Amino acid sequence: MTGQFELPGARLRVLVTDHLAQRGIDLLQASPGLAVDVRNALDAAALLAECRTADALIVRSASRVTAELLRASPRLKVVGRAGVGVDNVDLEAATAGGVVVMNTPGGNAISAAEHTLSMLLGLAKNIPQATASMKEGKWEKGRFLSTELSGKVLGIIGLGRIGSEVAKRAKAFNLRILVH
Repeated sequence: MTGQFELPGARLRVLVTDHLAQRGIDLLQASPGLAVDVRNALDAAALLAECRTADALIVRSASRVTAELLRASPRLKVVGRAGVGVDNVDLEAATAGGVVVMNTPGGNAISAAEHTLSMLLGLAKNIPQATASMKEGKWEKGRFLSTELSGKVLGIIGLGRIGSEVAKRAKAFNLRILVH
C-alpha cells in the first residue's frame, strides 16, 4: 500500500470476484463513495488484470489472493473475505504490502448448525436410503424404521460459534449434549 488515498469526491473501486448475495451487492452499490464491479469466476490472469485498479477486493473461497496478485495491485487497501477462512489469501504478503484482510467470523454459523442438524435428522430417519428406494419405485416402509432423537447423546467437538448454535438447536430435540 502506498499510503495514497483518493481525492475527496472520488469513488473507490470495489472488485467483487466471487458470488455474493444480491442483497450484499445492493448494499455496496448504495454507498456513494464506492464504484462496485462484480466479476465472478475470473481465471488467475483475468483476476490479476482486474485487481490492478482495485482499491478493495471482496472474495469468497474461489478467488486466490496470491503474493503475485497483491504485488500487482498498487491501489489495493483491503481484502474482504465473505466467509470465515482466509486460507485463499496470502496473509504474509498482504501484511508486508500493508493490505488489511478481513473476514466474517460467525457469518455462516447458523447455516452450518442448521446443516448439521439436517444431516443428523437425515441419518436418524434414514432419509437418503428411503429416498433411493422410492426413486427405484419401491415402498419399503418397514425397512427404514427411524430412530427418535429425544434422549439420545450428541457429542460436539468444539463449542465455538458453530458448536454453540448446534447445541442450542439440539436442545430443542431433547438431546443430551456432551462437549469436548
